[in-house]
Amino acid sequence: MIHAMDGGLWLHRHVWKGRPMAHLVSTDKSKLLEYGRRAGIPSDRIQYKRLKDPRTGAGRDAWHWDLGGPFLPPPAPPDAQVTG
Repeated sequence: MIHAMDGGLWLHRHVWKGRPMAHLVSTDKSKLLEYGRRAGIPSDRIQYKRLKDPRTGAGRDAWHWDLGGPFLPPPAPPDAQVTG
């Protein structure tokens, strides 16, 4: 989440009604819209939600895509390294 607060893209996986989904979150709306253009996600599907920065407790403007079906990236292999 901190990566998203710094303007990066953060993929947060979850399950909703038994379906795998994810939120792709960022405080940088233009970066998120660029991802959507490349991935074929209609720009009108972007959503705004104010989030609390875990470092400071301050509210921040943030946007996200709800990803599911063909827009949901496959999980990383178990041996993949995660970098921040």
